[in-house]
Amino acid sequence: MEYLNTVMKRIVEMGIVIAILLGMAVVAFGAGDIYQLTLNGTINPVTKDIVKAAIAQAEKAHAELLIIELNTPGGLGESMRDIVMAELASTVPIVVFVGPAGARAASAGAIITMAANIAAMAPGTNIGAAHPVELIGTGGGSESKTMTEKVTNDAVAFAKSVAQDRGRNVTWAEKAVRESSSLTAQEALDQGVINLIAADIPNLVQKLNGYTLPDGRVLHTTGKKIIKISPSLRERLLGYLVDPNIVYVLFLLGLYGLIFEFFHPGIGFGLVMGGICLTLAFFGMQILPVNVTGVILILFGVVLMVLDAFTPTHGILTTGGVVSMLIGSFTLFNIHNSTIGLSWVTIILTVGTVTALFVFIISKALLIQRKRPVTGHTGLVGKTGTARSYLDPTGKVFVHGEYWDARSAAGTIAPGERIIVERVEGLTLVVRKVK
Repeated sequence: MEYLNTVMKRIVEMGIVIAILLGMAVVAFGAGDIYQLTLNGTINPVTKDIVKAAIAQAEKAHAELLIIELNTPGGLGESMRDIVMAELASTVPIVVFVGPAGARAASAGAIITMAANIAAMAPGTNIGAAHPVELIGTGGGSESKTMTEKVTNDAVAFAKSVAQDRGRNVTWAEKAVRESSSLTAQEALDQGVINLIAADIPNLVQKLNGYTLPDGRVLHTTGKKIIKISPSLRERLLGYLVDPNIVYVLFLLGLYGLIFEFFHPGIGFGLVMGGICLTLAFFGMQILPVNVTGVILILFGVVLMVLDAFTPTHGILTTGGVVSMLIGSFTLFNIHNSTIGLSWVTIILTVGTVTALFVFIISKALLIQRKRPVTGHTGLVGKTGTARSYLDPTGKVFVHGEYWDARSAAGTIAPGERIIVERVEGLTLVVRKVK
């Protein structure tokens, strides 16, 4: 019995050892690969989620490193801070590569690049111009200047702390924020802003082999598999809906779609398309910093234009509606960076197009509705004809190619005299002599 117990114990111990080895093998399988994420566009909440998901995926797979190929004009400060925090907390080494040639890491992209374990750039790229502009208004006054100074000082302190933590040029980090300083790839390398220059991703991977990180880890990239991380369908859809220009166009198309349905009930096209466009627009507005006043001004402008279709104001309400829409459009988003905000070209083209269509379609529809009927008894009112017998006061007239019983509204009418129909009473026309 004791012998059997000993054997069973040995079997259990061997099973535990085998299970541990198998677990290590499973973890090691695929580990050490290089993960690559491409970011091409503005820095926004969707970009933040994509980067954080990529870092989590690389950590779960025990990747050798994560390469973020970056090309951005900048973006929202809060999203940039979240990305930087994720970079600093990552257990997987992160390489931010500003590429390909002709790309840039401007504004928020410069801070993201400096926050990486290794910062690299391709020839023909640039980095910098990190002055915070998305929260700075265009108004003057001491209050505006104070707010601008606060935002700038906060951004300077953040950029300097990131540069210091990664061992980069702290002085230039401050200049990038305060003076919007920009550097070429070679200048950034010479001034200690980045770590190396590479022509492309394969060349970067080759140069990273044997690279020693500040914490003592040595990268081994030779023969490693490069796994590209692609955003999901939902993330790609959200990526389009964080573009202020697309959200703005969807918003106006949705409003005018519902207006079209209002004037032409029963068709359903305007209701369906307008509802879909408005839903997508509101979804994007949940992500973007929206100014409620801008939304109200746009809605007020639309209401004025609709009212003008029912009131004889000779275009005064339409003019006021267009002005209200333009003001609301320019103040719709709290993004004052022209590279990532709502383009004035989009505003002018969209407002001009939808206004012209609205005025044309609605005016034609209302003219048809207000047009006097030309068929039936009602259509005879105002028609002229000829008396075919004495009307004293009743007789026969010829109107609109037909003979009618008629009654004179005033005096006797002789045969052959011209008459005009004043009203219709049953099947009898009430007529008056044409003077």
